[in-house]
This record gives sequence, C-alpha cells and structure tokens, in this order.
Amino acid sequence: MIVLHVVFKVGSAEYAMPAGQVLQMESYSGATTVPGAPPYVLGIVQVRGRVVPVINLRARFGLPDVAPTLDSRIVVGQDGERPVALLVDSAREVVNLAEDQLEAPPAILVEESQGYVKSVARLGARLLMVIDFHNVIGEESLGG
Repeated sequence: MIVLHVVFKVGSAEYAMPAGQVLQMESYSGATTVPGAPPYVLGIVQVRGRVVPVINLRARFGLPDVAPTLDSRIVVGQDGERPVALLVDSAREVVNLAEDQLEAPPAILVEESQGYVKSVARLGARLLMVIDFHNVIGEESLGG
C-alpha cells in the first residue's frame, strides 16, 4: 500500500507524517503565549476558527531554538478530535511512501527518541523519520 506523506524539516533532519493526519499547512506568524504551558508549547493560534496549540518541534526534539524565518511553517495535524499545530523549519513537499520503503528505527533511536519516531523511510539517498504524531504532541500539551 502506498501512503501520501507530508515532509518537513527540523534542524538538519527530514521528518514525515501521513497526509491523512494533516489538516493544513500555513506560514507561521506567531502565537499567543499561554501561562503555565510546557516549554515546548509556543502558545495558541486560530486555525479555521478553532483555537489550536502550537508545539515547537525544535524544543520538543531538544534542538537549539532559532528565530522563525519566511520558510517556517505550522503543520496542523489531528489527534482524535483535537487539532494541534507543529512549528517546523520548512514544509514544502509531499511524497508517496510504500510499505517496503519503511522500516523500524534502530533500537537506540527508539530508546532516545521517546517514541517520537515510529519508522524510517528510505527515499533514494534520503532518510525520512516518520513521526508518531500522538507521542510527539503528548497528552500534557493538550491539557489532558
């Protein structure tokens, strides 16, 4: 089976998530901060009339913070009924990935990535880490 994935970049690595989980992508113009939110939650934005939390994937993945650029995007995904936006360095590509292109991540990656990466896709010479959206956003980021 072939599944369409949205590809985005955070730091020097490329990540992907199934397009079926993505509601939309748009430019990032800032978020309204929320007192007491975890450090990786930038705040909230309005998307299609809904209030959506924004998670800074650089902070979530333990990477140094950088100022947003014109390439910065929010990738709005859905976990159950709740939409959550991911701030990424860039997102401009969609790719089809077949099951035979996906493999389990190496054991050390599973241990160190806190379940954020569920598989690794080989796309020619490129390696894309397919994220587990539910684990990346975490229950605490949804107020649950």
